Amino acid sequence: MKIDRKVRLRAVWLLIIPFFWFARPSPTLLVVGLGLAAAGLAVRASAAGFIHKDRVLTTTGPYARTRNPLYLGSSLLGMGITVAGGRWQFVAAFLLFFAVVYHRTIRHEAEQLEQAFGDAYRAYAAAVPLFLPRLTAWRGPDADSPAGFSLERWRRNREYEALLGAAAGFTGLWLRMIFG
Repeated sequence: MKIDRKVRLRAVWLLIIPFFWFARPSPTLLVVGLGLAAAGLAVRASAAGFIHKDRVLTTTGPYARTRNPLYLGSSLLGMGITVAGGRWQFVAAFLLFFAVVYHRTIRHEAEQLEQAFGDAYRAYAAAVPLFLPRLTAWRGPDADSPAGFSLERWRRNREYEALLGAAAGFTGLWLRMIFG
C-alpha cells in the first residue's frame, strides 16, 4: 500500500510544533545537521534534475547508483534537521517514521515501474540497489545518453520546495537556539 504524498506531508506538519517546542539546538549540532541536510538537498536536486517522471525509466545520474535517490536525499535531509534539533528522540522518531512510511511507498513505486517498463526495469533493479547507493555507477543501455541534468526539469519537479523547507527549518532552529 502506498502512503500518499499529501498524507506524508500532513504528518510532518503535525510534528513540527512539538519538534520546535522540545528542540535544543546548539551551534555544533546545527553545523552537523546542516552538513547532513546539504548532502540530502544535493542528492535530491540531482535526482530531480534527471528524472522524467512517468515517461521514461531514468537510470542515469544518481539513478545509476540507487533506484531511489529522492528518498535517499529526503532521509539525509530529515536526519540533518532532527540531529540539529538536539534530541536523540527526534532522530529515532524520524528513522521509524521514514522506515514505515517510505518502505511502503518505495515498494509500491517499484511495482508500478515494473508494470510500466517490464524487463528493462527488472534488469535495472537487479543491478542497482533499492536505497543505499552502489559505489560505481551502473552502465545500463542508456548510460551514454546525452540527456543529463536539467535545471528546467529540477524547477518543474518543484525541488525548490525542499530547499525552502530546509531553510525555514534551520532558520527556526537557529532562532530557537538564540532565543530559547
